[in-house]
Amino acid sequence: MDFIFIIGPSAVGKTTLAKELYKHYNGVYIEQNMVPEFIIPDDVEDIGIYEEQLCWENTLAQIKFFYDKGLRNIVALDFDDIRTRELPKIFRGFDFITLKLISSDINQIKQQMINRNENEGGLFIPEYVERSNNVIKSRKLLPNEVEIDVAGKSKEEVLAESIRIIDAFKSEKDYVYELDDEHNYLSWVQSRKLY
Repeated sequence: MDFIFIIGPSAVGKTTLAKELYKHYNGVYIEQNMVPEFIIPDDVEDIGIYEEQLCWENTLAQIKFFYDKGLRNIVALDFDDIRTRELPKIFRGFDFITLKLISSDINQIKQQMINRNENEGGLFIPEYVERSNNVIKSRKLLPNEVEIDVAGKSKEEVLAESIRIIDAFKSEKDYVYELDDEHNYLSWVQSRKLY
């Protein structure tokens, strides 16, 4: 597999899964939050749009860099949800899969968020979890995207299911795709009004 993208709401287990897949497939692990710190110029009108755009372009550059160096099984995650809709357009013709993690048990990921806040750190917005899970769960699947419901499953079970799916998956490389409506996605950039 060239690329394994993982998307889903906060606290659904994306990072945990990504780190295990990276080790299992001897690949590359890229989270958008790995982008180096930078100062936003004073003349920028929309700081959120500027910051997100730079982070997204940096993540794409890293993905391309490792691919061009011959590495495969590049696991990438934690970009703004609205960017998910661009993946089939950017990576058309490549061997890729997008794992869309959701939970049919909202209390499970709420509890995971509380646990994360108490033990691991990271984003802690409990009221955002249910909304983001519902938005991500309700939109249609994109080309080469597979949904995994983590409800009632241990991290080991989610990993095993993901490996089974990836190993059996045949990427569609030649498809017709128009960008999906942006209102089917979320964004942390408030000026986009997709939250």
